[in-house]
Amino acid sequence: MLPSIFGENLFDDLFRDDFGMFPAWSDRNPLYGKHAKNMMKTDVRETEDTYELDIDLPGFKKDELNLDLKNGYLTIQATKGLDKDEKDKNGKYIRQERYAGSMSRSFYVGEIPMEAVKARYEDGILRISLPKQEKKALPKPTTIAIE
Repeated sequence: MLPSIFGENLFDDLFRDDFGMFPAWSDRNPLYGKHAKNMMKTDVRETEDTYELDIDLPGFKKDELNLDLKNGYLTIQATKGLDKDEKDKNGKYIRQERYAGSMSRSFYVGEIPMEAVKARYEDGILRISLPKQEKKALPKPTTIAIE
């Protein structure tokens, strides 16, 4: 681990692609810039009969979030829109750092019924409750050991 005097990542500036020659290496996200990798931080907690996910989504409204359960994958998508035509009655913007964009994250949760998934968004945290699946017994061997 590196001391915090180096900032978030000592190698950010060293490996930065200033000329855009390698777009796949770009760590720039128009929604939150180089800090996008820190978004959608998730805590997963196991209780007796559920898994609880707490996902940080500060600055989003409930209608900007979408949850999709398909083929055993739970996908959380957050889309932020920003109206560029909006004019400030008190003057013009000198610096504007908020952008429009989207981000998503997927988790494999297995085949669970959609009705069993509960979700609540409050104070910038999306809380999702997923029921545990019954453990399937492994098939018993049908072969006979030869002595």
